[in-house]
Order: sequence, then C-alpha cells, then structure tokens
Amino acid sequence: MPQIWVAVADGRKALLFENLGSMLRPDLAVISVEEIDNPPSRAQGADRAGRMNDGRAGGVRKSAFAATDFHQLAEDRFAAKFAAALDKAAAAGAFDRLAVAAPPSTLGALREAFTPRVRSKIVFETDIDLVNHPVSEIEKRLAAAYDNRRA
Repeated sequence: MPQIWVAVADGRKALLFENLGSMLRPDLAVISVEEIDNPPSRAQGADRAGRMNDGRAGGVRKSAFAATDFHQLAEDRFAAKFAAALDKAAAAGAFDRLAVAAPPSTLGALREAFTPRVRSKIVFETDIDLVNHPVSEIEKRLAAAYDNRRA
C-alpha cells in the first residue's frame, strides 16, 4: 500500500501526518508538528519606511520605499524550511504521495519552494487553513475538499 503523507501548514505552524486511510476516508496519524514564534511586523521592526530624493533637476520630490514586512518574511522562510524537510523525506523514500492543505499565501510560498521531486508526489492541494483544527476536523474537511475537487 502506498505511503500517503498529508502536510497541513500556515505561516507559523506545520503539521505532518501519515494517512492510514484514503483521501476520501482519511485516518491521520501525526508524524511531526513544527511551530515558530512570529510576532506582527510592527513588533519586529522599529524604523519607518525609507525615503530618497528623486534626483530630478530642481526638484525636491521624494519617493518612499515600501516597509519591510518582517512577519511575511518569517512566514516565507518557515514555508521554505518545511518544503526542504519534505524534500529530504521524499529523497529518503518516506512517502509515495503527498496531499497539501494551506491558506493561499502559504500554499503559494510552498509551491515556490517545492522541488520537482516533491511536486511529482503531490496528488492533492487545497487552499484552506486547517492547521488549528483538531485532527478529526482536519480529516473531515480534507475529505470534503478532495471529494469536491473530484466532482
């Protein structure tokens, strides 16, 4: 029987499960839980966005730089680290197929970070946030999303 893993993540927490059932009737067993402390950007940076002169002759106009979103940077780094861990597991043959559930921004960051080896094992993706739900609710919502995707 093929080894199916389910990755459930957001920008601060990642859950990894082995699916002992099927995608329509998941039976999830926890493999690992990873979590980071990621306060909002306002708590991570004290400086305001920078400004510079436009450099136009005779002008005193200034342009603003966008403020760095430290919170988003931390979330993207977390997604990349999680994707790297999945690649290492895929290289070791730990799973045959992978299902991924994450909110849209995290799913996008994961897609960018997934290697071709991991991408080749993905059988299902959904852009829903399940990370803070109990396992029984994750199983129900994952099965419903999979069933809806097939229809």
